Amino acid sequence: MRSDICSIPVAEVFEPKDGCPICRMRDMLEERMLEYIMGAAMMEPDVRIQTNKEGFCFTHYKKMLGRRNRLSVALMMESHLKEIEKKVFGGFLSTNSGKGKAGEKMTESCFVCHQVENGMTALVRNTMILYENDREFRKLFAEQPQFCLPHYALLTEAADKNLSKKYRSQCKDDLTKITLAALQELHKDVKHFCDMYDYRNNTEDADWGNSRDSLERTTTFLTTRDPEKK
Repeated sequence: MRSDICSIPVAEVFEPKDGCPICRMRDMLEERMLEYIMGAAMMEPDVRIQTNKEGFCFTHYKKMLGRRNRLSVALMMESHLKEIEKKVFGGFLSTNSGKGKAGEKMTESCFVCHQVENGMTALVRNTMILYENDREFRKLFAEQPQFCLPHYALLTEAADKNLSKKYRSQCKDDLTKITLAALQELHKDVKHFCDMYDYRNNTEDADWGNSRDSLERTTTFLTTRDPEKK
């Protein structure tokens, strides 16, 4: 597989063959952005203007609050609250409905989500370029154990937009085969989990198989997020 600035980040998330590689791609970008925003970038004027304007979603507030540098979060919150007071309650809107819409707009954006989305767009496009041009990567792609449902949809759309006719069907076939197999395995495990609550199976030596964490794994498959991770 070729190694360059475009292919290396993609290869890094596909090589472990553990879960959905696109979830891992998102997690990598998210981690880098959180480190960036809670470090020196927090004091950069251009960055603070954007964080004041966009704020953060619940998921990323939670991730930031779980880190050591809570002062960074406090400083960003303080200036974001000041921005909300000015933009929503500053008096330039004549009606309460106008203020409500302004408040709604302030709650719909997230600086980290925005940056990660931009990074994902570029990396997913690079994934398709690699699939088109690199035989070794096509093999690695086909060997993945799972694509979660949202990222199955994302990659299917990316294949339609970026791949030539020659490789489009092959890529979508790989995606469908892998994702359907993962779905069927999860369905089997969740069904087994349900069956274990039948009184006939309620014994000390009952065999739960792989079903004990099936609810958490299914949540990840359906949402891209592991409910056990902070």
